[in-house]
This record gives sequence, C-alpha cells and structure tokens, in this order.
Amino acid sequence: MRMSRNSPGWLNLMYVPVLLLFSLFIYYPFIQGIRVSFTNWDGFNANYSWIGLDNYVRMLHDKNIGTVIRNTLIYGAGSTFFQNAIGLMYALLLNQSIRTRGLTRTIVYLPAIVSPLIMGYIWYFFFQYRGGALNDIVLLFADKPINLLANPNANVWIIMAVNTFQFVGVAMIIFLAGLQSISKDYYEASSIDGAGPVSKFFNVTLPLLAPSITINIVLNLIGGLKLFDVIIALTKGGPGYASQSLSTLMYKTYFGAQDAGYAAALGNLMFLMIAIISVAALLFLRRKEIQS
Repeated sequence: MRMSRNSPGWLNLMYVPVLLLFSLFIYYPFIQGIRVSFTNWDGFNANYSWIGLDNYVRMLHDKNIGTVIRNTLIYGAGSTFFQNAIGLMYALLLNQSIRTRGLTRTIVYLPAIVSPLIMGYIWYFFFQYRGGALNDIVLLFADKPINLLANPNANVWIIMAVNTFQFVGVAMIIFLAGLQSISKDYYEASSIDGAGPVSKFFNVTLPLLAPSITINIVLNLIGGLKLFDVIIALTKGGPGYASQSLSTLMYKTYFGAQDAGYAAALGNLMFLMIAIISVAALLFLRRKEIQS
C-alpha cells in the first residue's frame, strides 16, 4: 500500500534523519563519556582498565573541586542575574518611541555575534598587566599597574562581567519580543483604574513577561554553567585553579594531564549540575507563569 505524503507515517519518517544525527553526535558520545568515566583511559592509548567508581571517589577527595564548582555557579547564576536585569532595563528603554532605538538595539546586540573566544581576547588586551588599556589609565594616577586577571578575588567576577556584556543583547531581544506582544488594552484598563507607571510594571508588564523571563533564565543558566571560551582567553583558568570552571578543568584534565577517565567524570558532573539546575528553574518558573 502506497503511503500518502500527508499521512502520519510519512511525517514520522521525516524525523529519522534528525534522530540519526542526534544519535551519532549527541547520544553516542554521551554514553561513551559515561563508560570512559569508569576507566583509567589516558585519551590516547588503546589499552586501559575498568576501575569502577574510582574517578568519582577521587573527585570527592579533590581539594580543588569545591573552588571549581563555586566558580561554575558564579558564572551561571551571576551571568543569569545581570543579563536579565540589564537586558530588561534595555528592553523597557528601547521599547519607547525614541529616535535612535533601532541603532541602539543593534549596538547592544552586536557583541553577541562575535565569537566568545575573540570577545575574551578583546577584553584580555584591556585588562592585561603589561600594556593593557586599563593600566595605561591607572598609571596616570598611580605608580604601579594592577593585575586584576591574576587576582583570585577579581578575575572570576571579570569573566562573569564579560560574559554578561556579550550576551545581554540576546536577553534584551527576547524581552522586547515579550513586551511587544502585550496588548495596549491592559495598560489602558489599568490607567482607567488609576494605576501609575510602577504599578503597571509590577501588575501588568512583569506577569505578562513571565514566558520571556523563563526562556531567558533557563538559556542564561545553561550558557553560564558551561562557560569555557572567555575563561580560556582571559585567564586559562588561573592562577592555579582560581578561575577554573568545570568545563575548563575538564579540558585541562583531558589534554593537559592526559587523564580522560577523570575528565569524563568531571563532564558527567557538569551535565548533572546543568540538568538539575535548569530543569528545577524551568519547573519553578512554569508554575509561576500559571499563577500569574
């Protein structure tokens, strides 16, 4: 029997190429990563042994893992907070009838189309100790330059700020789309009820922006928790482990220490962190959307 092109069976067949590609490039490497985490493979040698949970036990006793997890959470939560707060302010401002709003939107969004690695190097030349633009200014007022990228109390926050700067335009665009979908009837009705600008923002704008807030927070959390390029460009995770994230430590462990088994265990920990945090945030925000 010949299958009609509009039949459900034919349409389901259209999924097959995508499922094959996902299986080849996503599911198979993921399963292999889990398998490798139970071995002592160095990433190159054909011979390796099954060592059970040793890599995970080693992770529990790793004195640097606490710092790395803390940094990863700062990159994820900090970037999410500032990207959403600043992105919302930009969206509210650029949703008004101002003459240069098209140009300003373009300027704010422009960093998002630059490679994160290139963006990191651009800011590296600004913050670098010798010959950096920041220190050229500092030396006008002080005797010694400052080395912020080598300061463990500052470099994590600089990396988080650079990531926020680069992707705040994406948050702004999503908020702008949400703002422009809100009917003016709601604002006219609230004006008749005597609501002011602040009351309209908290009782009309924010509740109706809930889907945009959910999308932004989940995307920003995932992007911040797996941050890699900017860290490599600015500090390479140093000094020591001061600015390492799970993704950069995984890279360093695999290619630097040639310890693919432990790197795979770190990758699985990062996957679990991202999955648990993003799914929990998504479920919480979806519930809030329904309540609002």
